[in-house]
Amino acid sequence: MKRNSIILSALLACSLSGIAQSQTETFFSVTSADNQAQGMAMVLATQMAEQKAAVRILLCGPAGQLALKAYEPPALKPRNVTPKQMMAGLIKGGATVEVCALFLPNADKVPADLIEGVSVAKPPEVAAYMVKSGVRAFGF
Repeated sequence: MKRNSIILSALLACSLSGIAQSQTETFFSVTSADNQAQGMAMVLATQMAEQKAAVRILLCGPAGQLALKAYEPPALKPRNVTPKQMMAGLIKGGATVEVCALFLPNADKVPADLIEGVSVAKPPEVAAYMVKSGVRAFGF
């Protein structure tokens, strides 16, 4: 009887670890300079995070401005929040946010110019994440 209990416990642990590992992973590539496109990317990323998806955001080109301390985009209706404010909420919730490796040197900026919680992407790590089985990618 004790042996069956041990086997049952082991099977349950394996099942639960499989559930934990099956968390949806998302990758948002945001490149648009358009405030509404940036905002919609953050709205959808927030909705996915609220549904327990892991969220990773890569900001490239004009969208990299969202990561700069000195930049403040216009607020969007109906909630009167900016894409940058939404992104800050995602960071607080555990999302990974990075600027592409080309952004800072081509914008004459340095890592100290980035808001807290945003780092510079390492292309090999981003590529490894993107090719992982089950990662869902979205471009804005």
